[in-house]
This record gives sequence, C-alpha cells and structure tokens, in this order.
Amino acid sequence: MARILVVDDEVGIRELLSEILYDEGHTVELAENAAQARAARLRMRPDLVLLDIWMPDTDGVSLLKEWASQGLLDMPVIMMSGHATVDTAVEATRIGAMDFLEKPITLQRLLKTIAAGLARGRTQHAASTVTPLAAASPMVRLEDELDPPPAQGAVASVPAPVETTPAASGKLGSIPLDQPLREARDEFERIYFEYHLARENNSMTRVSERTGLERTHLYRKLKQLGIESARKRAT
Repeated sequence: MARILVVDDEVGIRELLSEILYDEGHTVELAENAAQARAARLRMRPDLVLLDIWMPDTDGVSLLKEWASQGLLDMPVIMMSGHATVDTAVEATRIGAMDFLEKPITLQRLLKTIAAGLARGRTQHAASTVTPLAAASPMVRLEDELDPPPAQGAVASVPAPVETTPAASGKLGSIPLDQPLREARDEFERIYFEYHLARENNSMTRVSERTGLERTHLYRKLKQLGIESARKRAT
C-alpha cells in the first residue's frame, strides 16, 4: 500500500484515478490545484505524485520546479496531460519527473507506470537511509556487531517472550489472513469505516476529512461495503 497524491483540476479525472488507486489498495489524497498540492506535500511526503500539467492557477511544470528548488522533490512524480507537447514532457523529465502519461490514460499503462514509480521510490529511499553495518568501526566483526559478547561478570540477558504476530496466528484482529486479498481488504475497510462513522457520530463531512476521501467516493465506498443502510438510519 502506498500514499499517492493526485493533482488534477478536473473532478472527473480525480474521482476516476482515486477509485482505481483505492481499489488497488493505495491511500489516495486529492488536490484540484497547485495550492492544495503544496499543502498536501507539506503535510506528508507521498510515495508518488500524479501531477497534471495544465491547471488554472499554477501549471504542473512550474509546481515541479518549485518543489525541486525547495528540496521537496524527493518522491517519484508522474506528469499527466492531454495537450502537452514533446518539449513540455522533456522539460518536466529534465526537472525531475519520472515519466509522462498522455490522456486519456489506459488502465494498463497507468498501473504499470505507477508500479515502476513506486519501485524506484523505494529503491531511492532505501539507498538514502541505510547505513553500512559497523561503518564507524571497520575492525568490528559482523558476529560481534549483531550479537556482542557480554562483559566479564555480566549476567546474560534473558530473551523477551515471543509475541504472537499476524504471521504466526494467521489473523489480524478478527480478520482471517488465509483468504483472498480483496475479501480481507473489504473486511478491514468495513471495520475502518464503521469505526470512523461511530467516532464522528455519522457526520459524512468529518468522516470524509478523516479518511481523505471525497464525499462522492465515500458514499460509493460505503455502499460497496454494505454499510450504506446503517449510514442512512443514522442520518
């Protein structure tokens, strides 16, 4: 599961991409202009950004330059447009965009490009955060670094009790893990949305804000999970 920021001024495109990505198991945040995209980027570092080129306030290429100049372009960015020229695509790539998708975007092309972007992002993130073992003391043996011998006279520590993990129990809470992914995900989502509905006293506005879903998508998701009737009774 990845956090993906979708930036596009067309509500139909945002909703379509959000639905596709959500069904693929990703967390999606939507922005309809550069101002909302800036705010979203400051709140969290997305794992990937889908960025439209032509927007009314600030175009995508200008926003890309802005992020690059501020050191905020540390995630894969895929540009989108139905009217961009080859020069525009080349410029965006030169600035730091990973790829370019031409609208209308086919589902296969979209998912393939996103998978490649997420893979590249994970590789870059790992390379920037992993420190070589025992780099500060090259004479330390690997065995001692992983399991240093106790000091003379010291009492050997007792291993902590082994906790039951989902991998060992085969369950995540009440959700069995030995079932198809889609069914397990539906069970989790049902628990997730019922929790937020109860927490927010069935306020769709607050649940929409909490979950990061637009209201239209939220209504559709609740209906898909079979909890729309509960929402209607509450309202």
